[in-house]
Parts: sequence; C-alpha cells; structure tokens
Amino acid sequence: MTSEITLFVNPTAGRGRGAHAAQPAASALRDAGFSVRTVLGEDADDALRRAREAVAGGTGALIAVGGDGMMSLALQAVAGTLTPLGVVAVGTGNDFARALGMPIRDPAAAGRLAAEALKGGAVRDIDLGRVGDRWFGSVLASGFDSRVNDRGNRMRWVGGRFKYDLAILAELAAFKPITYRMSLDGGPVREIEATLIAVGNGSTYGGGMRICADAVMDDGLFDVTVVGDCSRTTLLKVFPKVYKGTHLGHPVVTVHRVSSIALEAVGVTAYADGEPLGALPLTATCVPGAARVLGAGSTAGD
Repeated sequence: MTSEITLFVNPTAGRGRGAHAAQPAASALRDAGFSVRTVLGEDADDALRRAREAVAGGTGALIAVGGDGMMSLALQAVAGTLTPLGVVAVGTGNDFARALGMPIRDPAAAGRLAAEALKGGAVRDIDLGRVGDRWFGSVLASGFDSRVNDRGNRMRWVGGRFKYDLAILAELAAFKPITYRMSLDGGPVREIEATLIAVGNGSTYGGGMRICADAVMDDGLFDVTVVGDCSRTTLLKVFPKVYKGTHLGHPVVTVHRVSSIALEAVGVTAYADGEPLGALPLTATCVPGAARVLGAGSTAGD
C-alpha cells in the first residue's frame, strides 16, 4: 500500500468544523509516517471528480472529513474499488460513522484510528445500497420523514435543528398516509398504505434516530422498516421511540430483511444518507462488500 493518502475535506461541514478538523486529522496521519494530500472542491461535483481521480491514481486511502453528505460523496468514489475509506466525522448527523462505531467530532482520534488501521491492515468490508449509479451507506428514507426533509430544505428563513422541528410540526398538520407499491426481492407487487418506508443498510438517520435499529452493515441484506397506516396520535406515540429503536415492537411497524426492494408512490422524494436521491419509483439493491472502511467496528446491530 502506498504511503500517500488523500484527505477529502468539506470545509463547511458542521458549521465550519470541517476546516478545523482537517488539520488534527492530517497531523495524526503524518505523525504515523504517511504523506497526506488534501482534496477540496469548488462544489460537490468538482469535489467528487477530484476524489475519483485520487482513487484512480492509486491513493493508499481516501480519508473523508465532514458529515454524512461528505461520506456519501466519498462512497461514490471508493465503491467497488479496493481503496479503503477513512472516516473523520465532524458533521451534524454523523450516522455513517455512528453505525460503524467510529469516533465522532474527535478528528485527532479518527486520524489516529485510520493510521493504525492502515499500518495494521484493519479494514472492514461493508455492504452498500445502490440505486442506479448512486451508492448509500446508511438509510434510504421515503414518506413522512422525506417530506420533513423536503419542507425543511424549503425553510430558508430559519436554520439548524429548529428548522426540522418546525418541519415535523408542519408535516404532522398536513399528515395523511401514502399509497405505496412495493416489491421485495423481485416478488409480487403489493399495494400498501404506509406512513413511511425506510431501507436500512445501516441503523440510523437524522443524527441517531434508530429507524432500522437491527440493521447490520455486512450481512448482505437491508432491514426495511415499514411504519403502516396510522393516526396522528399513534404517529406521535411511535415517533419518539425511534431514538431508542423500541418502535420496532409497535404493532403498526413491520420489518423485512431483503437484498432488494422496489418502491413506487406519487409525490414522494427519496433521501439516501440525508441527500436527495430523487422521486419514486426506484429500486434499491444491497451490494455485499462494496466498500472497505478503515478501523470500523463489527458489532451486530450496527
């Protein structure tokens, strides 16, 4: 493995933490004897192009510094290659790092972990989800949760977590079940009324909400959480349980373990790793061993 590695940095992640996090992470890697080059980008497309060039050029590792959006970009560059991914999680949600048991908002520790993993060969192969040519590492959301994202993204006049709290309240006021057409593992298409359908490669989204609490990132399967047709009152009772994963025991919730899922619904946008993926319909496939991650844990129920 080459001693030159690439630091892939989002300077705006976590309200500016990305820029500050790059230095201690780079220092930890250099102290371990690695040559570090930094890749930035003028925008997401330019950053991804540069990251792919680094991977194609034989970099020893791509170390992503930022939040889940940056991890998503990095996955597009390393998926299906032998180039390992290092995770320096300094964003707002950090669900990808959380699912893998990685340090959160501790860039020096994350840099040391990546360096130790590179020297010791501690690389974990994980599954990724794929929709068309897009890859995702944690959760694909559709339904009530994605509509909250849609509304929150339109709220330019307010920022931070408060924006999404307001969006939740607004969506609750307008709430009605969604008619889905769903096919699991290429089986028959079923029409169901549901509040949301979440496709989990990892267990959490939204900064620790355990929507697919039992998902494991190297079992070759998605955990699909379906919150069925329910009243606003029931949704208000179920939704807080998501933070501990105890919602899975509620009668309105069902879980399917599958390698692929096709979803169709009118007026529903899908989000993957917190990033807009596009309107349904779509088909998501779990691809075993699609990415290699430095120093990641292997605990069940990631």
